[in-house]
Amino acid sequence: MESVEQLPPYLEKFLTSVLTVEFLWQVALVVVAIGIGFYINRRYKVYIYARLGVAESRQIRLGRLAARGSERIVFPLFVFLLVGFVKSIAEVYKIPTPLLDIVIPLSLSLAIVRVSIYILRRSFAPSPAIRAWEGVISLVVWSVVALYLLGWLTPVQAALDQVAFKIGSARFSLLSIIKLGLVLAIFVTAANWVSRQLETMTSKSTQMSSGMRVGLIKFTKVVLYTVAILVSLDSVGIDLTTLAVFGGALGVGLGFGLQRIASNFISGFILLFDRSIKPGDVISIGTRFGWVQELHARYIVVRDRDGVETLIPNENLITSEVINWSYSDRLVRMKIPVQISYENDPQVAMQILVEAGKENSRVLSDPEPQARIIEFGDNGIGLELRIWFTDPEQGMTNLKSDIYLAIWKRFKESGITIPFPQRDVHIVSQPGGAE
Repeated sequence: MESVEQLPPYLEKFLTSVLTVEFLWQVALVVVAIGIGFYINRRYKVYIYARLGVAESRQIRLGRLAARGSERIVFPLFVFLLVGFVKSIAEVYKIPTPLLDIVIPLSLSLAIVRVSIYILRRSFAPSPAIRAWEGVISLVVWSVVALYLLGWLTPVQAALDQVAFKIGSARFSLLSIIKLGLVLAIFVTAANWVSRQLETMTSKSTQMSSGMRVGLIKFTKVVLYTVAILVSLDSVGIDLTTLAVFGGALGVGLGFGLQRIASNFISGFILLFDRSIKPGDVISIGTRFGWVQELHARYIVVRDRDGVETLIPNENLITSEVINWSYSDRLVRMKIPVQISYENDPQVAMQILVEAGKENSRVLSDPEPQARIIEFGDNGIGLELRIWFTDPEQGMTNLKSDIYLAIWKRFKESGITIPFPQRDVHIVSQPGGAE
């Protein structure tokens, strides 16, 4: 029988240090502590939320915040206490516990990190970035702390720094890329928080118009994000002068392929700062009629009476003719044409038009409705009712329809007729024609 080939020395040394009774019972204890910790954490969450219920008093809201914070430390705290208790017993009998010596600070650091990230999220609320990435951020921070406690942080950093590539004279390692991602995430989150605080403060201001508030917030976000990116690049040791080539390439790209995007972006800032179009304005552009819902850096959102939201590029609003029904004020006049027969009295018909306009709740009494004779047409006398209203976003066709219906009823009651098209046909006999 052939002899079994011996294991490499480093693998044999590892197995001989691991496959011992002292090490195996510590592994078993850690596994049991983790399993019980998960179970207790799950039962704790069910119990605490059942006790809190859905009440909305201040005490209950504070209790819910405390419960959500405490549930993050039940698991690591239980592992810390159980392992620490067993370690204290092992010390009495002078039993070495190398694995437990590692698990204890790791579990305690996990509890501290999870609570700290939760407090950070509550401080940045309602930031969706922190809320969505809370678990990932906790894992990354705890991994760095764990490597530091184990003494592996420096070797891992050295290994990551060895994986690198060069672009010109600039050297980019895997370590610098990871640092850049972390620093960029921190600065962008901070910039997002500052912009949200500014948005909250400006929303309470009565001295600023809605368009000016949106413009200030958009401009602040662009500046903060730009500063965050530049500071992040500089903090990880990337020379900003190396971005000159990239900036030149970006300028060429804007000149050729991205000029429409750049045009929409610049047009958006023009609209925000010249206040020609603001959220809530009623506008008509081409065949589109509706009121402005939101202003964005590249487009605006216009909602019509059908509930359809149209995204119109900002460049179209700058280069095309736009009717803003509420630019200086919301006062709008509508003309409603009507024809009556030559056999009817136009003064009576004009009085009916004025009364039909006044009885509509959307029509203003000042300026009051007026009726005018427009023409003596081929088929009848042309009249026109002129009314004023201040809510064009509620629709103009429905207002005209309601007034037409009121006019029709009053005409029927007063015996006033709306003429049909009429033509007089004269037949002239030709000399010598057939009789």
